[in-house]
Amino acid sequence: ASCVQYRLVVRDATSLQILQLYTCLDQIQYIEWSSDSLFILCAMYKRGIVQVWSLEQPDWHCKIDEGSAGLVASCWSPDGRHILNTTEFHLRITVWSLCTKSVSYIKYPKACQQGVAFTKDGRYMAVAERRDCKDFISIFVCSDWQLLRHFDTETQDLFGIEWAPNGCVLAAWDTCLEYKILLYSLDGRLLSSYRAYEWSLGIKSIAWSPSSQFLAIGSYDEKVRILNHVTWKKVTEFEHPATVASTKTIVYKEVEKSPSVETERLSFPPTRALASSLFSTQSKYDVSQVPVSLQYIKPAADRANPKMGIGMLAFSPDNCFLATKNDNIPNAVWIWDIQKLKLFVVLEQLCAIQSFQWDPRQPRLAVCTGNSRVYVWSPAGCVSVQVPGEGDFQIVSLSWHVSGDSLALLSKDNFCVCYLEREEV
Repeated sequence: ASCVQYRLVVRDATSLQILQLYTCLDQIQYIEWSSDSLFILCAMYKRGIVQVWSLEQPDWHCKIDEGSAGLVASCWSPDGRHILNTTEFHLRITVWSLCTKSVSYIKYPKACQQGVAFTKDGRYMAVAERRDCKDFISIFVCSDWQLLRHFDTETQDLFGIEWAPNGCVLAAWDTCLEYKILLYSLDGRLLSSYRAYEWSLGIKSIAWSPSSQFLAIGSYDEKVRILNHVTWKKVTEFEHPATVASTKTIVYKEVEKSPSVETERLSFPPTRALASSLFSTQSKYDVSQVPVSLQYIKPAADRANPKMGIGMLAFSPDNCFLATKNDNIPNAVWIWDIQKLKLFVVLEQLCAIQSFQWDPRQPRLAVCTGNSRVYVWSPAGCVSVQVPGEGDFQIVSLSWHVSGDSLALLSKDNFCVCYLEREEV
């Protein structure tokens, strides 16, 4: 699905043929599929309205108007039959049921980066709350929205919460001014707390491994710390230095070269295909000899939100690899071998990394850097693929299909789908 101002366009994922066209009441600011892909939510925050469309019954429609309370966020519950709307100033979360048309209210949700978290099986929801200048977490049962547990957290200013994939442990971390991560059980018991250092900017990003055995914590000191699920103590820490010295690490460096054109083929005026090949540059990877010096940027100390520390973290679906980005070295992706707890590969790009995401089915990482190329790494090697088309298609984010067979590439105004051929086994 994609939206163009107030129009919602639903296409077939394999052929990109338009299946449905819906017209909303205002400019769409957010869209989200229900878990079973039968409904799609369109939020218009400016007007405080959410519209829901049915794929099976195009004539059916639903409009939720929050009225004077306003609307700042909207999302589906895991069952795909309830919608959670957060009102302006985070006064409350309203839970609307599509089946019974009933409404439930959750008071005092906290305005933080990640204040609502569902377990992977969809049974429980945790909500970060703030009341009387203290942080709390409430855990609800999603089947009837009854409160299961409510407890206060030992945080100065709770910044985010995230469940482990197995739904047994909830991680809650403090603002970057206070290095603290707390681990709670489903019944609200504090299992462990971890603090790496004090008096400096702390946690920037976290990621659970798919097996729930490891918790990776990215910090402003340019290190990733890995906690284990048995003792919740640190197993190891990964540093991101400007020089890669280990001979066991492969460094792929992106290089550009202009294609060579035979003079016999030149004609004036040049054909369209020849003109585009004359002025386009091709990109490929070279394996660099270590030690390799990476481009390091010293952050401006007098600016807010300094470009430093581990801004992106992601585990591969088989738990074997961890991909990281150190914002001080914006052009590099670091890939760590989790079985050996060692640096495995560094991808050094010509432009700053905008986004990366693992294939949901296998250890294959797609990377984009704001140009018209998509880069794909797997343990077998690394490729750079030019997106065909006229004009400048600058890829700023990407998203894998659940099957791993295709990849949506998004620019500011357009999108395209990249189809990958499956290897014959």
